[in-house]
Amino acid sequence: MTTTQIAEPTWLTERRQRGASLTQSLPLPDQKAKGWEFTDLSALDLDSYEPGPANATIESGEGATVLPLAAALESHEELLRERLGSLVPVEDPFVARNEAGWRDGILIHVPRGVRVAEPIRVELPLDEDGATVAWRTVIMLEEGAEAEVWEHCASAGDDTDALLNSVVELHVGQAATLRYISTQDISERAWIFATQRAQIERDARLDWTALGFGSGRGKVRMETNLAGQGSEARVTGGYAAGAGQHFDYDTTQEHAAPNTFSDLAFRGVLAAGATAVWRGMIRVDPGAQGTDAFQVSRNLLLSPDAHADSIPGLEIEADDVRCTHAAAIAQIDRDQLFYLTSRGLSPAEAKQLIVEGFLESLVERLAEGPVRDEVSAALAARLAEIL
Repeated sequence: MTTTQIAEPTWLTERRQRGASLTQSLPLPDQKAKGWEFTDLSALDLDSYEPGPANATIESGEGATVLPLAAALESHEELLRERLGSLVPVEDPFVARNEAGWRDGILIHVPRGVRVAEPIRVELPLDEDGATVAWRTVIMLEEGAEAEVWEHCASAGDDTDALLNSVVELHVGQAATLRYISTQDISERAWIFATQRAQIERDARLDWTALGFGSGRGKVRMETNLAGQGSEARVTGGYAAGAGQHFDYDTTQEHAAPNTFSDLAFRGVLAAGATAVWRGMIRVDPGAQGTDAFQVSRNLLLSPDAHADSIPGLEIEADDVRCTHAAAIAQIDRDQLFYLTSRGLSPAEAKQLIVEGFLESLVERLAEGPVRDEVSAALAARLAEIL
């Protein structure tokens, strides 16, 4: 996908100017800032990165409008004026920078009642040394629509020093169903910052999967707002970190309407020298009676030199709810290793089998089909790299 240069509408120019102004006044967070205690940005020099093109490729699906944002500004300006930036706070240092500087992105719009049979795929490379890619995604499903979208960002190797700053907005209309898969396998020298937020309307459903393999440091924020009565969200996250990598995932399940349901499960595998932090919040707004919410984070450490932090949280302002959470951090069970090796497996084979079983529960949460098979294969390939 190449970017088409067109004259931007006044409202977008004004928003860019606001983002640029906020960029100057909003400092990058340090480890004293809430939510950033475990992620050190002192080595990040944003001025050392120059804007680079996205060069994304897209496989569309019949029945959906799938356009580069630059082109969509001509054909769907009113829709973008209403939706672009409506879910994310611009008063954030990374969102503000994206707002001011994005040149590449995608609009996916599925009309009312349309079911897109084939997955819509977006491939985003990050291969230019010294480049920062500001990427913007807007996905909108109208009432009763159904679609599956897979965004994948990758680098050809692990020597690229680059930065990805992406903003994703998911609008799931009444009684619509969206399956959204976001995966990244970028260079282990690269930085990643992602701000992703979904709004789910009445009786709608979101199945959201996020996988992280690459990057050296950064933060991914995933927020789900169950805005309509009877809405549901199922969020699945997995990461596999090699030596020197640090992953930071910050998730929120906000229940803003009665009789809503959310289920979040994250699992991570960390090799020697890898670190990770997951911070999860279930927030129940006043009046959101009948909320049913669950979150769990489990980490498997492959070495005593690996480290993980899991920080679940609850903020409940309604009295008729069921909210639970769980977290576990452990090393490979020696009894399991002994059992498998005593039956003829080598220690390496036994270790791989245990780790694959640990992550298999994540794969089983995905709908059956080609995407599930490819995600399973991607996990297996990544494990082969770090084991």
